[in-house]
Amino acid sequence: MLKPARTPDANASAHERVYRSLRTQVMHGELAPGQALTLRGIGKTFGVSMTPAREAVRRLVAEGALTLSASGRVTTPELSPERIEELAAIRALLEPELAARALPRAHFALIDRLAAINALNAEAVAKQDAVAYVRTNLEFHRTLYLRAQAPAMLAILETVWLQLGPTMRALYSRLRRNEPPQHHRLILAALRAGDEPGLRLAVRTDVTQGLRYLAG
Repeated sequence: MLKPARTPDANASAHERVYRSLRTQVMHGELAPGQALTLRGIGKTFGVSMTPAREAVRRLVAEGALTLSASGRVTTPELSPERIEELAAIRALLEPELAARALPRAHFALIDRLAAINALNAEAVAKQDAVAYVRTNLEFHRTLYLRAQAPAMLAILETVWLQLGPTMRALYSRLRRNEPPQHHRLILAALRAGDEPGLRLAVRTDVTQGLRYLAG
């Protein structure tokens, strides 16, 4: 269900506020796969006119966060198994590389921060809160990859996360996991040890294992 932005920036334009809030909701799986949206509904939710709503949707369609049909119907992505496999392959290529580039800058404070995020991820699993799981999982990965200082790669990766968000939420809702993924612990261990091959393997396995359930 659409929700208004919690902390809108007073200096941001109306369409920028709508864009950022909708983008976050799609990426974190707050919207279901194939969920239809209307400009009127978006405008009402965020208290804006049709023009900012249309501009925000246009940007999100360009990023792959939303889909626009020939008839003008706007929906969140509903991915085929082939598309999921393609996006998983992109993650498997980009994320180990970003993690490896972050490794030389992975100081103890960063590792402690990642461990704290992972604890929140484990809480989400225990509560079977799929949206919180997706949100904290992405926060774990993004926090690490920001240290890579590779903004172009991270920007590409975020478009993949955007397309996968609703589908990832559906996956974790269906799996009903009661234990957090072990690969985050392996990522933390590799960071502490300065083990680049181990880090690459742990990241690659972590980002592809769940998607196999969807594509299978």
